[in-house]
Amino acid sequence: MGAAAWLLSTLPVWALNVVQLEPQERETLQAVLAALDPLISAKKKDGAANLLAWQELYEPLTASQRAFLDEFRAVRAGALGATSHYFGESAATPELVPVGPQQVVKDGAAKPLDPQYLPRAALEAYRRMMEAMQAGLGRRLLVESGYRSPAYQLYLFLFYLPKHGWSVTETNRFVALPGHSEHGNPARQAIDFINEAGINGEDHPEEFEALPEYRWLQEHAGQFSFALSYPRDNAYHTSFEPWHWHYEGS
Repeated sequence: MGAAAWLLSTLPVWALNVVQLEPQERETLQAVLAALDPLISAKKKDGAANLLAWQELYEPLTASQRAFLDEFRAVRAGALGATSHYFGESAATPELVPVGPQQVVKDGAAKPLDPQYLPRAALEAYRRMMEAMQAGLGRRLLVESGYRSPAYQLYLFLFYLPKHGWSVTETNRFVALPGHSEHGNPARQAIDFINEAGINGEDHPEEFEALPEYRWLQEHAGQFSFALSYPRDNAYHTSFEPWHWHYEGS
């Protein structure tokens, strides 16, 4: 497919079992992840994984593997019992600004976070909000995940599929399909927060929910045009994510 590798394939050879991938589909997924591992590792090393383009994602794959990816791109959340919005897949990378070097301190050791990017308006609002949090609490939250391209979003969805029983439906409760994620929609840009001690709540949401930083967000984030995307018992059928907030100022 060459330079047009980001385009949807014309080989509809797969029909995904969204309840649980069939054995052949699992084998294909594992082969796809193995083929993409060198690319993703290099992108993470360069700090550009979040900006992954479709052409880059498709390039290491066979025609059949590309068609396999296309089946995931064709799935809509509504078919999985979820009601999340479809924002679309932008082919062009929006204007983004680096968040800057960040690090958490766990067990007395500093650990740098992966590079992150945000639209300028969201970044400036985030910085104002953190200045206010620092003044009020003496603490601040860091950006663990900001903008993610649709191509990288698809990679993440595939990566987490085995961890959720090979189920597309179940994985969709925790990781959005490409085109459905606020992380890839600058008009409603999402930020996943992590505190300075490295607590992000990903495996145990109640740990983030118990933070003073989270309570501060509940009381003050709206003043800076940020809103919690997935509260408890949300209508989207998405898991509770107290760390996931989106910017509404755009």
